[in-house]
Amino acid sequence: MIARRLASVPPTVFSEMSALAVRTGALNLGQGFPDVDGPASVIAAAQEALRSGANQYAPGIGVPELRAAIARHQQRHYGLDIDPDREVVVTTGCTEAIAATLLALVDPGDEVVVLEPYYDSYVAVLEMCGARRRPVTLRAPDFRPDLDELRAAITRDTRLVLLNTPHNPTGTVLTREELQVVADLAVEHDVIVVTDEVYEHLVFDDARSAEGHVPISTLPGMGERTLTLSSVGKSYSLTGWKVGWATGPAHLVQAVLAAKQWLTFTSGAPLQPAVAHALDHEPDWPRELARDLQRRRDLLCDGLTAAGLAPRVPEGTYFATTDVSHLGWPDGRALCLALPELAGVVAIPAQAFYDDAEAGRQLVRWAFCKQPDVISEGVRRLAAADLSR
Repeated sequence: MIARRLASVPPTVFSEMSALAVRTGALNLGQGFPDVDGPASVIAAAQEALRSGANQYAPGIGVPELRAAIARHQQRHYGLDIDPDREVVVTTGCTEAIAATLLALVDPGDEVVVLEPYYDSYVAVLEMCGARRRPVTLRAPDFRPDLDELRAAITRDTRLVLLNTPHNPTGTVLTREELQVVADLAVEHDVIVVTDEVYEHLVFDDARSAEGHVPISTLPGMGERTLTLSSVGKSYSLTGWKVGWATGPAHLVQAVLAAKQWLTFTSGAPLQPAVAHALDHEPDWPRELARDLQRRRDLLCDGLTAAGLAPRVPEGTYFATTDVSHLGWPDGRALCLALPELAGVVAIPAQAFYDDAEAGRQLVRWAFCKQPDVISEGVRRLAAADLSR
């Protein structure tokens, strides 16, 4: 009975594997949500907003104080001058920002270049739009874009390029040089670039030494053709709040708003002032979170290596990826479905994020946004289990 636009889109693998963790009582090293909340002052600001009457519809574009805080955030971190009244729209998480952006800008048959593997909502929304995907695959073991493949993918038929950096699920942080190739091609072919930067502050020392996260909107010629998407969820450990935003030139932001108004219309009124408080008054919190996550990343990666599951060490995000082909399973999904019984652990089969079935078939994604004792117990269980087929 499902509409054709969704018939080829399976349920999100995150819900499936998290339900498996609940059903089996396994440790969830799969879905990327932290097990500790964000700053107490931000939660207190939300409580105060609830008490003081911020409980009715907020403006569809977002409350003025949050839009102003987002503009200040972009200036503080990246030197970008954003008009909070015309160049910012608040969304219900970055997932809605992605959906509203693609629904607003992509027509059936339009060609969209996207880095693969990809966050699974990209595929779902592109299917709803009737778009034609042109994946550029980040291949194991280094997960860097092949620049010749990128040049071949972006043509005069390209409507839009959808980037994600820092990249989920690989943990790759695109370099300035890699982004410059995208920028040059976008200018040459007059292409819009949409960049999902939800992990913008969760970059580790390995990548910071090479300049760290660079928004493509800061490169010459890109400010007028780039929509930048982000949210409070990952940077401030408030994933359940679902408050995100899109920034960019006014005509693109207005296009996003034109779609958003028919999706959620407005986003969590009492949470928006609290997110403004986070951006303005807790600016160092994400950097401290990144330092802590780096320690947890190393704990997970060392433990996986000791368990015979050596991962590629990520430069950012919450995630590390392991090639499990040596274990003899037909694919990563088969292993992940068996892991709760074998080891009492849940992970995510990365093949769910690929069109190129072979490139992702034997890859498994692990999350390290958990408390150190949870990570330690998870890798202990993996090391104690016989995971071979």
